[in-house]
Amino acid sequence: MSAETGPVPDPVPDLVPGLVPGGLARAVAELPLVDHHVHGATARDLPRRAFEQLITESDRPVPDWMTQFDSQAGYAILRHCAPVLGLGPHCAPEEYLARRARLGAEEVNRRLLGASGIGHFLVETGYRGDEVLGPSGMAEASGVPADEVVRLEAVAEQVAAGGCEAAAFAGRFEEALWERARGARGLKTIAAYRCGLGFDPARPAPGEVAEAAGRWFASGGRLNDPVLARHLIWAGLDRGLPLQFHIGYGDPDVDLRRADPLLLRGLIELAEPTGVPLLLLHCYPFQRHAGFLAQAYPNVFFDVGLGVTFTGARAAALVAESLEVAPFAKILFSTDAWGPAELHHLGAELWRRAVARVLGAFVADGEWSLEQAVRVATMIGAGNARRVYGLPPA
Repeated sequence: MSAETGPVPDPVPDLVPGLVPGGLARAVAELPLVDHHVHGATARDLPRRAFEQLITESDRPVPDWMTQFDSQAGYAILRHCAPVLGLGPHCAPEEYLARRARLGAEEVNRRLLGASGIGHFLVETGYRGDEVLGPSGMAEASGVPADEVVRLEAVAEQVAAGGCEAAAFAGRFEEALWERARGARGLKTIAAYRCGLGFDPARPAPGEVAEAAGRWFASGGRLNDPVLARHLIWAGLDRGLPLQFHIGYGDPDVDLRRADPLLLRGLIELAEPTGVPLLLLHCYPFQRHAGFLAQAYPNVFFDVGLGVTFTGARAAALVAESLEVAPFAKILFSTDAWGPAELHHLGAELWRRAVARVLGAFVADGEWSLEQAVRVATMIGAGNARRVYGLPPA
């Protein structure tokens, strides 16, 4: 195909050249992934400065003396996204962005989301959701199903914005959550951002919640009181849907020291009788801590999404560490992409390459059979998420 008519072929056997058995390479390449934690793609065209600002987790302006293309994520875009847009791999950033602009956002999204091979999106809508495609928009752009994951803090802040007495907050939030999550597949909390994960894990008493709500209403701003964070989490557990927790890596708004999943041990143990799955998201650089928790507690699951995208050519090391101690039925796939569809595509492509390289080495060393490797890749890439979230078969 020419650069103007369609993607440049990137053959399946080249998934990881010379290192992966053909049967495993094909199985991984053709697997319809379930992205259990993702945000929408942007539907607007992006000038270079805006594009570069969205391919980093930094919230600071990109300095004039550097480019974000000089990063693992930037090089991965030029290697893996350029062929999907009709360019050769490793093209110049200027050539890539010019091609992107000629195609337009709608066509870029169609190509990159389609080429990702993701077969189902679980879209978390609580972060700047009005700036990107929602679940229905993602389904239309990708041609595959997309369901919603509801952010607890967003619901609470909507309740507060609507006006209510502090004593009525707990009941109003519970009503709003049940209504808002009526068609959702899961819930999510960003307590790691707002107050850190080292909070008292016990369910707060009604009087504590009312008092904390009064302080919040008086001071205004976003919800960051640990008592209210606890209340939201326990209300989410009562709702019974799988509950996602931001862990580790993110923008500078998170204090990474307070985002270690080991801080959740008390809550994990208290929540265990509910049977609600607790999903630890991202986890970098705490992927080994998350793996331990997933091994120790039946209600804990985790992924290394986002970290895979931003480690680029080093993603195999991250994926390998995620496979060290956790049962394979407890690991899921996600991209956590937001904005440029390049991040959705890379999250999938880099995970496929990484898992094929890691599992292929196990097979080559005689430690695993080919059948075991294919089984584990399928579990992590899709099967575990379909079981945890009650999704229909592909």
